[in-house]
Amino acid sequence: MQAAIKTLLEQMRITDTAISQRMELLNFSTHDAELLSSFAPVVAQNLDVLVDEFYRVQTSIPEIALLIGDLDTFNRLQAAQRKYVIDLFAGIYDLEYVNNRLRIGLVHKRIGVEPKLYLSATHLLKSQLNDLISQHAPEPGTANAIIASLDKLFYFDVTLVVETYIRSMLFEIDAEKQKSEQYALHLEERSRQLEHLSRKDPLTGLLNRRSMTGLLARDLITVQRESRPLSVVYIDVNQFKRINDKGGHKHGDEVLKIIGEITLSTARHGDTCFRVGGDEFCVVLPHCDEEAAISGFCTRFRLKLLERLPEVGVSIGVHTTGPEKYLTAPDLIERADTAMFAAKRENTRLTAERDAKANPSYPSTMVRRAEDRSK
Repeated sequence: MQAAIKTLLEQMRITDTAISQRMELLNFSTHDAELLSSFAPVVAQNLDVLVDEFYRVQTSIPEIALLIGDLDTFNRLQAAQRKYVIDLFAGIYDLEYVNNRLRIGLVHKRIGVEPKLYLSATHLLKSQLNDLISQHAPEPGTANAIIASLDKLFYFDVTLVVETYIRSMLFEIDAEKQKSEQYALHLEERSRQLEHLSRKDPLTGLLNRRSMTGLLARDLITVQRESRPLSVVYIDVNQFKRINDKGGHKHGDEVLKIIGEITLSTARHGDTCFRVGGDEFCVVLPHCDEEAAISGFCTRFRLKLLERLPEVGVSIGVHTTGPEKYLTAPDLIERADTAMFAAKRENTRLTAERDAKANPSYPSTMVRRAEDRSK
């Protein structure tokens, strides 16, 4: 059960047995309770004068006057003080009495009454009551006994109020700690989200070049430990400028998004896909040699591309490292990139030759879509 929906007694684990133990520690006996209750009629007769004098002194202290604030609060405090004084001399100090003391501590804490102000007010009330007892007790011995009993009860009350102060402060500290932890978790999650976003290409949803070297290095460590190969596939869209010029940049972006989707759907679980440039893509294939990369990934990619974008050609470069010797991540990327450019040059040459045969007067520097998509 949450502390917020428990009673103060439950929160502080105070029972009848606990009250008896506290009374025993202060040597407060049944005789003390009888002595206090015997003086109750005198207290009742002088109650209004006592409370009025108490608040006359209290309101002369600027800090306390500021806390009281208005007449309604002042009247409520006077009523509460009258009840408290009556309870002191009632002779019954049970769970209800203790609960009222705890509530006093909690209310004082909530309205901002510092312990020093509460203790000074308690000292003032105790002094007033001691004077009253000394003046009206039938004999000095009885007065001293009643004062001693009252002294024990005040100690009992003060310990309860101070414990409530401390518990309330601990509760506030715990609440602030929880807020701080929640905020830290929120910041951590937000940081992860931002980190994730910073590593992703917003157009295609694939990872970007910024994250490529680190992730490739991680995969290289894994395959080296297992003595397995790793392949990198580098993909470049042929004549992408012509695609943009012909269909507009919006159409060009759509082509890139579709190629990103094809790349991702072609990759296996454990493969990592990147958009590394304007029209360049890269796929890291752990546990995959060059033959498997070409016959597997590249073949599937070509078929899906032909199905969805039959008018678009690509050049593909593949390079494999391991299991005998392993390249570093930058070297592997560079060699796959070099293989892609070799495929692109071949595509350009073949396209120029075919265009020249179809139209000899067409300039060879103006190339069309390459028919060969597999290199």
